[in-house]
Amino acid sequence: MCPIKKPVSEFAIQCENLVKVYRPRRRAPVRAVDGLSFAVAPGSIFALLGPNGAGKTTTLKVLTTLLLPTTGRASVLGHDVAKQPLDVRRRISAVIQETAVDMFLSVRDNLLTFARFHGFSLAAARSRASEVMEQFHLTAEAERKVMDLSGGYRRRVQVAKVFMVDTPVVFMDEFSTGMDPILKRAVMSMLRAEASRGRTIVLTTQVLSEAEELCDDILIMNKGRQVARGDLHALKLLSRDVYEVSMTFERLPCEIEGELQRLDPVRLHVNQNTIELAVRAEEPHVLELVGELAKKGRVLHVEIKGASLEDIFVELLKEDAHSN
Repeated sequence: MCPIKKPVSEFAIQCENLVKVYRPRRRAPVRAVDGLSFAVAPGSIFALLGPNGAGKTTTLKVLTTLLLPTTGRASVLGHDVAKQPLDVRRRISAVIQETAVDMFLSVRDNLLTFARFHGFSLAAARSRASEVMEQFHLTAEAERKVMDLSGGYRRRVQVAKVFMVDTPVVFMDEFSTGMDPILKRAVMSMLRAEASRGRTIVLTTQVLSEAEELCDDILIMNKGRQVARGDLHALKLLSRDVYEVSMTFERLPCEIEGELQRLDPVRLHVNQNTIELAVRAEEPHVLELVGELAKKGRVLHVEIKGASLEDIFVELLKEDAHSN
């Protein structure tokens, strides 16, 4: 495929004070997106992160013209999502949480139909479908109806569709759901390659390691609002006093988990004879803590490192909850 043409707009995506309010019958209105403003540079991999109910999927639905904003403005490649929805749709591909495949068509026909809608000739669509099915390990399922596939394979078909066409912007909501680790790695490599050609990738994920590994730019949301924004380095500066500690003992000391809980860790996980915790403290205090823990039993392995995206995410959401 050729490099993506340079967009007319300076930004691939812009949101200005975006608000989306749901008004269910006989219930109070729900402000799913609450004054969200951000811009995404062309050719970047941008992540919207947040807990369930943060407003991530609603934001994607507005940007993909599936929902109208209540107030505010959003545009894709300079085209207003409310006023120019057809212009937006011509320039995007989307994988949203709800299945976006025709359950009664075969895998091959799903891909061919999608490509034909985007102006491919039948011969070009067939050639591309064969390539994409090979990439996504779908060749053996090519003639099966999607309704007869497992949930994981249905997701593969849905994600495969965005690789059938060369739209400048791709939206992916929880793209790796149901994928095995090998395929997920392959798709992540494909996404990096697409971004290097100038394609803009916007994704949401609950798997924070995916965002940490993939994304140039991350926006953390909670209750429809922005909590933090930046690349991984900038976000880590917000939690510079959070450290990850991993210790493996020959035998796990008795009652150590209860003692660690009293430290109010950002995160704590005990697996057999290994403890993994993230704590907010200055570096000398972390070293002191490790020294005290080492007195409780024979230590086989120790590792101390800076905060992961998961630690940052948990800490920022805690701070946001305390401020409201």
